Amino acid sequence: MHKKTLTKMLGAMLLAGSLVVSMAACTSTASSAAGCAVTKSGSNSDKVKVSGSFGATPKVTFAKGLSSKTTERTVIDNGKGSAATDGSSITVNYSVYNATNGKQIDTTGFGKSKAIPLSVDTTVITGLYKAIKCSTAGTRIAAVIPPADAFGSTGQESLGIGAKDSIVFVIDVDTVKLPTKTKVLSTPSSIFPKVTFDSKGVPTIAKPSGTAPTKLQVAYLKKGTGVPIKSTDTVTLNYTGIIWATGAVFDSSWTSGTPASFVPTQVVPGFGKALVGQPVGSKIIVIIPPADGYGSDGQPSAGISGTDDLVFVIDIISRKAA
Repeated sequence: MHKKTLTKMLGAMLLAGSLVVSMAACTSTASSAAGCAVTKSGSNSDKVKVSGSFGATPKVTFAKGLSSKTTERTVIDNGKGSAATDGSSITVNYSVYNATNGKQIDTTGFGKSKAIPLSVDTTVITGLYKAIKCSTAGTRIAAVIPPADAFGSTGQESLGIGAKDSIVFVIDVDTVKLPTKTKVLSTPSSIFPKVTFDSKGVPTIAKPSGTAPTKLQVAYLKKGTGVPIKSTDTVTLNYTGIIWATGAVFDSSWTSGTPASFVPTQVVPGFGKALVGQPVGSKIIVIIPPADGYGSDGQPSAGISGTDDLVFVIDIISRKAA
């Protein structure tokens, strides 16, 4: 991991970016990902020349002063297998360039041992998300990303990226792991604690009994009829969370009086996994083991230890697509 580089920032910040690069003979606009909404190539991405084999350090050339108003994505080498849909986990190698002056600003290096993990969701910069989505393992991509899909009007001074600088990415997608779909019970089984709602729809969760399950459990209290939630959506919802061992409420948006809004990937894993795929209008109950919650460190400020299982009741109000 490089000091003060894009590699570090990709894992630590919600950024915005995309991938574009091309070589003279390459005009392909999509990988073999049938049915996936692929970001298209364009005149800017087609001006980037890339040579070398997948997995090896590429030779990248383009005219200085390259810029784009939208993210463009050109496929250099097509891979095989399943497409990286929303929520997939992938590993990649990449090199990044300032499109204005042609200078390389970051690289992971290339080869299987250099590949770093990324999630296909909004935890990476927007342009990068657009570039990697729908890729298959073995795909080499070239992408040109405008400031609007990268670091915005402020640029990124520490990386030598100005407010008007587009970015050129060349990316090798090494592996793709599709997200595991969370099973949702049509009604809560006996392991779930009882939930009652008052006249205003505010839930009370009874203190759980018995031993908590070791894996994430989700059940409908009410199944909605709206559009299913995607991992990249901004979801607005109400929730109450209790600690399994004590039954104590540690957080509740109903109590605060204001629904919460966030992207599923911005919260603890179990909460996010429970949301994805659920129709708007649904009420669900979720049991989250420590591994899918706050881990072995817990959340001391909320009274949650590293061994505490959590129970949430969630009312999904609305969604906004990315």
